Amino acid sequence: MAAKVLLIALLALASSYSVIASDPSQLQDFCVADKDSKVSVNGFVCKNSMDVKAEDFSTSGFDKPGCTSNKLGSNVTAFNVDKIPGLNTLGISLARIDFAPFGLNPPHIHPRGTEILTVLEGELYVGFVTSNINGVGNKLFTKVLKKGDVFVFPQGLVHFQLNIGHTDAVAFAALSSQNPGVITVANAVFGSKPPIADDVLAKAFQVDTKTVDWLQAQFWMDNNN
Repeated sequence: MAAKVLLIALLALASSYSVIASDPSQLQDFCVADKDSKVSVNGFVCKNSMDVKAEDFSTSGFDKPGCTSNKLGSNVTAFNVDKIPGLNTLGISLARIDFAPFGLNPPHIHPRGTEILTVLEGELYVGFVTSNINGVGNKLFTKVLKKGDVFVFPQGLVHFQLNIGHTDAVAFAALSSQNPGVITVANAVFGSKPPIADDVLAKAFQVDTKTVDWLQAQFWMDNNN
C-alpha cells in the first residue's frame, strides 16, 4: 500500500513539473553555439568548451538607433543567439525597437517566446489579442505606455506597438527564448512566397479577389534586423 501511494505521489509530481516547466534544467554551465557544425539539432551544437571565449557572450551596438526611414517608421534590432552564440540553450534574448514619430511595429507573433517591454523614450500605444475564446472571440488588451512603463506580451499572441508621439521613441524588450522568431501578420498572409491562393484569402477576409491581388502586389517590408 505504501509503495502504491509513493508511486501515485511521484506520478503527480512528474505531471505537475511537466506542466510548469518549459525548458529542461541546464546540464552544464553553458553551450555556446557552434555555427560551423554541420550537425542539425534543435538549436545549435555546443562549441568545445576549451575553445569558448568571452566574446562568445558579448556583442555591441545596443546603444545605436536603428534606421526608421521606412514605410513603417520603425526598426527592430534583435540580439539573439545569431549575434551572441553564448545565448544558446539559455532561453533569453533582447531587442531594441526604434520608432520615428507615429512609427509602427506592426501586428506580429513570437511563436517561441514571451516578451516584456519597457519604454525608454517617448509614448507608445501597445496591445495584444488573445486566442479564440468561446463566446467572446478574440479579446484586445491595450495600454498607453510612457517612459519607464513596462508591458508583457504573452507567447504566441498577436501584438503591436505604435508611437503616438511627435518625437522619436525607443523601447527595449527581453524575450524568453534564445531565438523567439517573428511572424509579421500582414507579411505572412499577403507576402508569402509562393502566395496563398486568392480564393482562400478572399473568403477568409470576405473581400473580392481583386482586393487580394492588390494587397499581394504591395511591398511588405520586414523591419526586423
